[in-house]
Amino acid sequence: MPPVPSEPVLTYDPRAQHPLLRLPAGACDSHVHVFGPADRFPYAPERNFTPVDAPKEALFALHRQLGVDRCVIVQSAVHGFDNRVVEDAIAAGGGRYLGVALVPVDVSDAELARLAGCGFRAVRFNFMRHLAGGHDIHSVLALTPRLRAAGLHLQVHFESALVHELAEPLARSAVPVVIDHMGRVDATLGAEHPDFRALFEMLANPLFRVKISGIDRIDSKPSAAPSYDSGVELARRLLAAYPDRCLWGTDWPHPNHTHMPSDAALVDALERIAPVPDLLQRLLVTNPANFYRFEA
Repeated sequence: MPPVPSEPVLTYDPRAQHPLLRLPAGACDSHVHVFGPADRFPYAPERNFTPVDAPKEALFALHRQLGVDRCVIVQSAVHGFDNRVVEDAIAAGGGRYLGVALVPVDVSDAELARLAGCGFRAVRFNFMRHLAGGHDIHSVLALTPRLRAAGLHLQVHFESALVHELAEPLARSAVPVVIDHMGRVDATLGAEHPDFRALFEMLANPLFRVKISGIDRIDSKPSAAPSYDSGVELARRLLAAYPDRCLWGTDWPHPNHTHMPSDAALVDALERIAPVPDLLQRLLVTNPANFYRFEA
């Protein structure tokens, strides 16, 4: 295993700006992470970088700035299978924060039940070359009946080319499947590229949901003042076609990125992704409230 870079990397802008768009009451940021503090929640030895701490207090402050009322925190590979950092944030969130855990495929039923009781709603598996612990899809599918028994769903993060080999087996999941970051397609290749077409067709199956997060990741041509037009266009198409199966998130604090995006700009891009109030309401409020089972 190569040595982990020891110099901490700042992945987010601590001087967040207010967005111009006012979010509806109950708006949910469905994809964020928390890092540290490392002296309380140590980073995993197998991590691929060392971040500057991005603790729950910084996340809560960002959400006050953005006008976000609810959130789903996704356990990061930076912390590995030690989900305590997310558990701690959920406990401090007053019912407004839920979680997605990282677990080994041989996780016990008792641990799945414990995580569900702590406010976790799913487990996530990575199929990415840059992240440690890539998984075999058949082992993951074998876990899904046990996820169903625990009241958890499946979240997957894969490289765009893998959509063609993962679509058919994932359709056999015993629980709903959430696809991260629009399948990490290259948005600059357009809506007719085979990877995006395969993702789009997957969503015709009601088993699947998609996070139309990551317009800043899938648009490979960021400028000094990026508008992420290509990413916005694909997100807009997915939401227009599947308004009840899309979720949105900032992906704060933006690990493993090419640049440091503005969270306010990501919020303001929602005016182009969801140009009518009903779509914005479904994307930010109705869909996450129903799917993640937030308390009223």
